[in-house]
Amino acid sequence: MSRAREFADLAGSADAGGITGRNMVINGAMQVAQRGTSSTAGDYCSLDRFFINLSGASATFSQETVTLGDSVVGDFINYARLNVTTGNNFCMIRHRIEDVQSVQEGTATLSFYAKGTNPGGGVCTAQASQRFGTSGSSDVDISGQTFTLTSSWQRFDFQFTIPSISGKTIGTGGTSFQLDIGQGSDTSTNAWQIDITGVQLELGEQPTPFEHRSVHDELARCQRYHQRFTGVTNGRVGFGTKTSATNARCILPFNTPMRATPSQSVTGTPRFETGAAAQNVSSINTSGANTLCGSFDATTASGGSQNNPGVLDLGDGGYIFDAEL
Repeated sequence: MSRAREFADLAGSADAGGITGRNMVINGAMQVAQRGTSSTAGDYCSLDRFFINLSGASATFSQETVTLGDSVVGDFINYARLNVTTGNNFCMIRHRIEDVQSVQEGTATLSFYAKGTNPGGGVCTAQASQRFGTSGSSDVDISGQTFTLTSSWQRFDFQFTIPSISGKTIGTGGTSFQLDIGQGSDTSTNAWQIDITGVQLELGEQPTPFEHRSVHDELARCQRYHQRFTGVTNGRVGFGTKTSATNARCILPFNTPMRATPSQSVTGTPRFETGAAAQNVSSINTSGANTLCGSFDATTASGGSQNNPGVLDLGDGGYIFDAEL
């Protein structure tokens, strides 16, 4: 383990002696993958807080492990890989920083480490935009900049001139400052690949060393947008009361308060246990959720009596809550 990373893990510092709170990107070191370590889907599909804009392309997005002792990215444990088998216009890795007002007028610097092969047009693109939400002002695109990948890790940095939002209308549904990295305005369908880590956006003109955060800290930041209670067979995660023989009203407290009222879904076959009975949960009514807890009516197999208390058990399934931008 590098000295910088060891300091970050033990002391919660950005880096050895660095200033904390510089990096507005969450999960820039690609440590957290609640949805799984590999996916061929678009949207939010694998590494937390990173959206894959396939735009008609075919690709696999995955979490990879840095080679021990790497002379360039040895301070990192993980990197992300977007392996594009069929390219297309604007196939990109996307990150949305909450609240368009958080990236203020002036200069902001985007930096990251990357290697790979280039799209058919010969270069990759890094671009940004201001997003004003539902019924807000139209999105404002900020001039993109190009870079060329090689088979070796390089650190890239780009300065963006952030326009004023004076006179703009802030809408609803979550506004953001959006970063896109990948195949830009290039209609080539050639295969290409980008490996990327250490993604950082900070205010000012000068890039600084990457702000390392502990996995615990990064996970808590990610859970503001997405939480899932899965992967622990027969783990008890919440509680509730039977409202009928085939229904239970349940509470599942969140690990971290969420950005907004989340959508809720059930996967596999979780259970509601009351007394000696364990009834499979087949669906959940999402109307009762809030930012602090999942609160829902669970349709269960028959068993138990009205007003019997019980606990939510993961069984071989789980509960997923999503409030992504």
